[in-house]
Amino acid sequence: MNHYDVSGKRIVVTGGGGRLGSRMVASFASRGATIAAIVVSDEEAARVPVGEGGRVEVIRAAVTSEDSVAAAFREIGSLFGGIDALVHTVGMWRAEPLLKTTHESWNTLLTVNLGSAFLCFREAAALMGQKGGTLIAMASGQGADRGVAEQAAYSAAKAGIVRLVESVAAEHSERGIKAHAVAPSTILFDDSEGVRGVRADEIIRICGSLIDGGGGLNGATLRAYGTAYT
Repeated sequence: MNHYDVSGKRIVVTGGGGRLGSRMVASFASRGATIAAIVVSDEEAARVPVGEGGRVEVIRAAVTSEDSVAAAFREIGSLFGGIDALVHTVGMWRAEPLLKTTHESWNTLLTVNLGSAFLCFREAAALMGQKGGTLIAMASGQGADRGVAEQAAYSAAKAGIVRLVESVAAEHSERGIKAHAVAPSTILFDDSEGVRGVRADEIIRICGSLIDGGGGLNGATLRAYGTAYT
């Protein structure tokens, strides 16, 4: 999955000003993709790498709001005429003992991690029409393999991502829509020595390869643990 071609692809990246999302926008745009970077604030918008090759449009939306997501994808449809891929990078991590987890905290973790993915998948799939495309969301080891102590809400939400992509892939494969989960371990954004995990560039390459065709994969959860368990 080291070599991929996203030139001419119309790609939506949520969290486009985040640490992973901004790198993904820059990488895909430099390879000739047209990008809609969804952000939630002016502060995040300022971190979107605009003007580094390719076309990058900044779209504001709260991805946990149904109305906001629908409006954002309508705007993207007007700008691009349709899309070829979505990479949903938005997520939230929190560790809390079960007995101290409030219902509000539980709902927040599920809404930010899973509810937002559902909303963006639904609107992106509608924009893909009969041409099909690729939907990607971020899972985790806690969702792909086994829940972790004091992470009940996060583990449940990320496990939901796995089932979401499987269901969407099963329902829409005849339309040419593929859905995948990428499950990173700790994502490494610098050259810190002794820290185990997976480099952000590797996550981006995996997503780019899935958008480029994915080698026939559909409904897959790709475990990208890097050096976490070596």
